[in-house]
Amino acid sequence: MTRNWREYNGKLVKRGEFYLSPDFLDSWDEELEEMNRGKIGRPYEFPESFVQFAALWYEFFHLPYRQLEGVLRKLGSLFPELKASDYSTLWHRFKDLKIEVPKSNVIIVAVDSTGIKVTNRGEWMRKTHRGERGGWIKVHVAVDVESKEILSIEVTDEKTGDSEVFEDLVEDLDPKDCLGDGGYDSEKVFKILEKKGVGSPGIKIRKNARTGLSPRGQAAKEFQELGHEEWKKKHEYGKRWAVEGFFSAVKRCFGETVRAASPAGMVREVKRKFGLYNLVTKI
Repeated sequence: MTRNWREYNGKLVKRGEFYLSPDFLDSWDEELEEMNRGKIGRPYEFPESFVQFAALWYEFFHLPYRQLEGVLRKLGSLFPELKASDYSTLWHRFKDLKIEVPKSNVIIVAVDSTGIKVTNRGEWMRKTHRGERGGWIKVHVAVDVESKEILSIEVTDEKTGDSEVFEDLVEDLDPKDCLGDGGYDSEKVFKILEKKGVGSPGIKIRKNARTGLSPRGQAAKEFQELGHEEWKKKHEYGKRWAVEGFFSAVKRCFGETVRAASPAGMVREVKRKFGLYNLVTKI
């Protein structure tokens, strides 16, 4: 399939506009009113759409919080209706920022994991490595191969295997098929997918896998009967590149490291970055 470069280039230009779009100002008052309806305690001063806008600047431009406050103040001088937040409020709101992932019905899901380097290693090292060398976070995602959007995400240390978090990754999904590499070749994964109605998924299985009556055994039988090339065609296995492309795009956009110092903060930062990229892909 030939890419429509004019359309593609236009989308990239629109994404550039998105980083400076003040559209959240149009619904500022209405959004705040809805957020504060029934709220106990101090009311919100800034709508969630503004917090997402600030978070996008924070992550994309790698700004420290105080510099981010300065940027927002300057934008406030350009857009008088924009009320700039102080850096402390931004920090607290970023902690609680929730970016919803899209809900899909019948979809083909690609699953994979990647490593994100930890720059502030102190507490992470003490809690997860006990003095050993290390310093990576492992990000596990499920991506819709058609929309290229992330559907679910789990964050672990680098020692956690892909199949260990698979159940949590697909818990709320209803896939038509699931594409994954050999890291997901386990009886547990095939049983989970069978319960979801995916009898023979596009999980790359070992060549010497035994056939049998179990879900994995049936998948091994299909693989051996079809052969590798026909098996790839049946499951459209080439579409698995969508998840690898997603990882690559997020890292190009937001970098390959996390800045947070605590393990909980690192998890929040990773989920925030991946969720924000979902917003960017919709442009």
